[in-house]
This record gives sequence, C-alpha cells and structure tokens, in this order.
Amino acid sequence: MRPASRRKPVASTAPPRRGRGRPGADAPDLRPRLLDAALACYGSHGIAAASLRDIARHAGVTPALLHYYFGDRAQLLDAVVAERLLPAIAPLRESIQRADGGAAALVAAFIDGIAEVIARNPWLPALWVREVVSEGGGLRDLLTERIAPPIAQLMAGRFALAQARGELNPDLDPRLLMVSLIGLTMFPAAGAPIWRRLFDAQELGMDDVRRHARVLLERGLELEDRHGNA
Repeated sequence: MRPASRRKPVASTAPPRRGRGRPGADAPDLRPRLLDAALACYGSHGIAAASLRDIARHAGVTPALLHYYFGDRAQLLDAVVAERLLPAIAPLRESIQRADGGAAALVAAFIDGIAEVIARNPWLPALWVREVVSEGGGLRDLLTERIAPPIAQLMAGRFALAQARGELNPDLDPRLLMVSLIGLTMFPAAGAPIWRRLFDAQELGMDDVRRHARVLLERGLELEDRHGNA
C-alpha cells in the first residue's frame, strides 16, 4: 500500500502583520509633524506636564506611533532640542559673528537677528519664558550650559572692548547690557498677547518691537546728550 502523498505547504500571500504603532512602508514621514505637536504642547502645558498621550492627541496620531518614532518622553525632548530648538537659535549667533563695527552694530545685529528668529519660530518666546526663565524650567540647564554661553560671552567681550576704546558708556556693565537686550526683545515677544490687548494694538508685531528696541538703545544716549543729562 502506497503512503499518502504529503501536500506541500502553500506560501501565504497575505502581507506580514505590522507591529502596533508602526507605520506602513508607504506612509509619509510624520516626524516633523510630531515634533511640531510636541513644541505646541510644551509651550501650552509645559515640558513636565506634556504627556506622550497629550502630544499624540495634538498631532492626531496614536501614542504607539509617537513611541515608534521617539521612544520615551526624554528621547522626544532630545529630538525637539536637536531638530527644532538648536537650529532655531543658530542664525542668531551667525548674525552676531558677521556684525562689523562697534557696539551699535553689535546691538543692531542682535536685535535684528533675534527678531528674525522669533518671526520664523513663533513658539520660541513662550517656551523660553516657561522653560528657561521660570524656576524649575526644563530647558534652563540647556540654556546656561549649551545655548547662551557662546552668544553671551561673545557679545559681552565685544562690548567690553568697545568700552575700552571709549565707544560705550563707561557706567554700563557689558554683561548686563546683554541682559537688557534680552529684556527688550524676548519679553515683549512673549507678552505680546497681553500688551496688544492692553493697548488695543493688534496691528503691532515683532517688527515694531525690533524698531522700538533699536531706537531706544541706539538713540537713547544721543537724546540725553542733547538735553544735557548725560
């Protein structure tokens, strides 16, 4: 008696099952969209309070998909810093390094540079106030250790040289002049919703803040001299 012939297994034509949260091969890259959603949630809720679920909801995806792209919350924050925050600040340093001339040229380069950075990245001022200025902010160490030192030290050093040449008021502290520049640019940008409502000035934008800061710093001493108050 002949043994029954064994049937060869038929190869399955069904596509392999995709892991949970894993996008299909033809799916668009959602990384930029997810980074933007993370920035929006960081600005509105704060880094510590923004959960992966909140960010996924804002982006219109599942938490599993967010986890597929970035892993955990710490890795997502690292990606936001590397791919959004640091590239946003880089043009400011380049603008300062290109500035020729004395203290006035350096002031103009900083004000114009930071105005351009804010115009391109409107999320930055609110995030800066919440996560850098506020006590316990999630980006304070990053600012003081990686972002601010090259810019602040470069500008303070050039202000000190201008002061030594007699081009800058000797009563000014070159380090605090840098602080004043931040106060005349980042704070007005972050507080725009408040002062626009206060003064019914919806038409004022960052370009107006930029011009105001330049006039205040570049012509302030000239007005004092004119009135004999210097």
